[in-house]
Amino acid sequence: MKKGPLRNRVAVSVLLLVMFSLLLGASDIGASPETAATAGDNLGVAGRIGEAIAAEAPLGTGKGEINPDAAPGFLGIPGAPQVSLIVAFLWAVWVGWIFSTVGAFGGIMAGVGHMTVFGLGPYANTFKDTAPTVNKLLTDSIRVSNQFLVGLSALVSSVNYYRIGRLVWPLGLALGLGSVFGAVAIPWLTGGKISFAQYQGWFGVFVFVVGVVLLYETSPRGQAGKKAAKEAAAAFETSVKEKGTKTEGVKVTKVAFPMIHFTFAGVEFKFNALWPILGGVVIAAISSFIGVGGGFLYVPFLTSIVGLPMFIVAGTSALTVFISMCASITAYIKLAGAGVYWSLIGVELVGIFFGSMIGPRTQKYIPDIWLKRLFVVLAIYVGLRYFSRGFFGVSWVP
Repeated sequence: MKKGPLRNRVAVSVLLLVMFSLLLGASDIGASPETAATAGDNLGVAGRIGEAIAAEAPLGTGKGEINPDAAPGFLGIPGAPQVSLIVAFLWAVWVGWIFSTVGAFGGIMAGVGHMTVFGLGPYANTFKDTAPTVNKLLTDSIRVSNQFLVGLSALVSSVNYYRIGRLVWPLGLALGLGSVFGAVAIPWLTGGKISFAQYQGWFGVFVFVVGVVLLYETSPRGQAGKKAAKEAAAAFETSVKEKGTKTEGVKVTKVAFPMIHFTFAGVEFKFNALWPILGGVVIAAISSFIGVGGGFLYVPFLTSIVGLPMFIVAGTSALTVFISMCASITAYIKLAGAGVYWSLIGVELVGIFFGSMIGPRTQKYIPDIWLKRLFVVLAIYVGLRYFSRGFFGVSWVP
């Protein structure tokens, strides 16, 4: 890793820690008052959310009420959205492709699907005043559902990128080691305590911030100082265009903890493993809070702090995300009691597998800079949309 100005690394670390501190305090913001118990029956819904329905959900046909005669939908709740399995499959293919191609944004796209495309977000929001615990537990279910999709995509992508020599496994393991702590701590601290509006607002904040950071990265000034990364990307792009040329993949050349050296496309890199471990703790905490894999934070960390070309960032980020997802999913289910709608998740996982197999095979044909710009456009749009809806109740963008 190129050392670069110390102030840049310190500034990024401080920003992440400040964001993490805000998240820890978010669980106490805007708590809804308790409502009188009116249902008295879990209506066949299992787990903590069934208990919450029995304790406080009012019966009826209006918003924020449950009609026991309605057809069961998400999590088996009567009247909940019934998601088209075909739409779920196709959306999951898109999620798998974009995660395995960019190394980020897969969890965010999974969140967009569950919240907006499938209608689970607006449904959860109807219980904000009538049954606040149901609102919060539905939010937890959305968070963990996102992570199931990202976890499988990360696993498939990691294997594919390792096989084609584009995964820096020591770096991925270092980030993953730190991520386990953050991924477990957040479900334990915030499970059942975050309303959907809070979740949606913070979801938008973090996506937008990362989009702005990557926008700077694609500018001429942001590109300055990343000579090694650009050389490796250029060498890789050239080798792909030359028929019959086999690209030199990642090769670990020296391990002298905490410093680890490796080469890619003939260009040498090195990094201090202590930075990724610390970064993994903070990034996993943030990503676990908003229910995504964290690739959208691991990517700028690997490109800005470590200075890697995008071609090996996707695979390295995927390995880290897989490790953190295993920890976070387990914590959400075991510690927070989050419900999982297995029939929907099963269909989506099939789509994720297909998309994740396609991504690594198409990524090499897209120039490095355009991968970042694609992420910037999506991040700014999604960030603005969810920030405004979550905190102000209206969307600033279509």
